[in-house]
Amino acid sequence: MSDLFTLPVMLAGVIIVSLNAYVLLAGADFGGGVWDFFATGERRVRQRTLIADAIGPVWEANHVWLILVVVLLFTCFPGAFAAISVTLHIPLLVMLVGIVMRGAAFTFRTYDSQRDEVQRRWGRIFAIASLVTPIVLGVCVGAIAAGRVHGENAAGFASAGFLASYVTPWLTGFGFAIGVTTLALFAQLAAVYLTVEARDTDLQDDFRRRAHIAQGVALVAAGLALILARRDAPNISRGLLEGWHAVPLLLAVALSALWTALSLRQRTFHAARIGAAAQATAILWGWPLAQFPWLLPPDVSIADAAAPATTLRPVLITLGVGALLLLPSLAYLFRVFKSSTAVAKPS
Repeated sequence: MSDLFTLPVMLAGVIIVSLNAYVLLAGADFGGGVWDFFATGERRVRQRTLIADAIGPVWEANHVWLILVVVLLFTCFPGAFAAISVTLHIPLLVMLVGIVMRGAAFTFRTYDSQRDEVQRRWGRIFAIASLVTPIVLGVCVGAIAAGRVHGENAAGFASAGFLASYVTPWLTGFGFAIGVTTLALFAQLAAVYLTVEARDTDLQDDFRRRAHIAQGVALVAAGLALILARRDAPNISRGLLEGWHAVPLLLAVALSALWTALSLRQRTFHAARIGAAAQATAILWGWPLAQFPWLLPPDVSIADAAAPATTLRPVLITLGVGALLLLPSLAYLFRVFKSSTAVAKPS
């Protein structure tokens, strides 16, 4: 038990908590872009307007969690950061371009000319970036979980050749199954959140149906990833199915998925939002728990990759002080822009 309260493990836990917050907040923003792409029917304009209104006020603030993940990784685990950024530089570059293009397109679509052709151009960029980026994020997680990122890559060698060093590690069926799972979870979160944002029963029904579809895809893709893990990531497969946490996590996923589905069916959308967030959280936490205590399985542990205590201790103190400023600020931001009085439409 004492191994859980070391400085390296606590800071690794903060990284996962930050990634969890990014999934639940920014992930839903990416999911909004997915439904912007698939907006159909006579209400497609109203669907896109609802999505833009829901994303607009707070979407940039949600990226603070990804920034925190990156900063903590290169400060507290520099060797692991080097290995990840070298081995996965291709998908990471695609993800970075996707984040930038998505944000730029959303902004230009809002403030550029309102002519149809201009709106369609920015809308396509926004939607495509929203589709591609979550898949690539999942692919990167899959490569790390499968043990395809090795610590010696931090030295920057490529003796095995370009493809073997920089493409093969992430180009796997398991990685893309994780990517599709990530995309579907983001789409589910967005659809469920939008049922809460909508003040029109027709729009609520549109996104309620989309939430059911996304949940089905997410669960099927997660099951496929678990099957492929036996071949591509045997260590993570054993961790997911044989660890002490296996049964509680599987029960948490199943119960939260059932809760979400029933809440959507009964139109209790605030309850569905809690269930969808719990489902995504349970699936996410399966990854670090299954590979603990490894940061880069199977050869680099959290303790091995950690910076000296003289670095870790001030970082942990700074995080505590920063949280006293950040968390109330974010809570106030959401209260201003996301409270029921803020989003209510005049009759």
